[in-house]
Amino acid sequence: MIVLDEQLLGYDLPEKIGPWYRGPVKMILELRPDTLIPDDEIPRLLRAAPRPTFVTINVKDFWRRAAPDRQFAIICFSLLDRQIGEIPRLLRRLFALKPFQTRRSRLGKIVRVTPQMVQFYTAESWAVETIEWP
Repeated sequence: MIVLDEQLLGYDLPEKIGPWYRGPVKMILELRPDTLIPDDEIPRLLRAAPRPTFVTINVKDFWRRAAPDRQFAIICFSLLDRQIGEIPRLLRRLFALKPFQTRRSRLGKIVRVTPQMVQFYTAESWAVETIEWP
């Protein structure tokens, strides 16, 4: 399951990701409808969902701040607002890289994606690994 942050509402990302991603694509608001969800509540909501991959553009509140958890993955896209439409393409490219090809391999990782590279740390080690886009 891919769970999109509320900041990504209005970009038709579920419709753009859905055709190539085999699991459900939901907005975070669907996990707890009719309430505001503060960023510090998101890990708790993700733990209650079935092994989700959370996608956000809120790098400052999640990258190097969120603790990796083997029950979910967090992918932070470091993009300008005008680049948000690139998320489906970059997400598909990310899922083609060996460390992210399966849901099981993504769990426990916090990832930062830019147009130039991918960085991540894991539940096993907070040391950042970097992969340049092939």
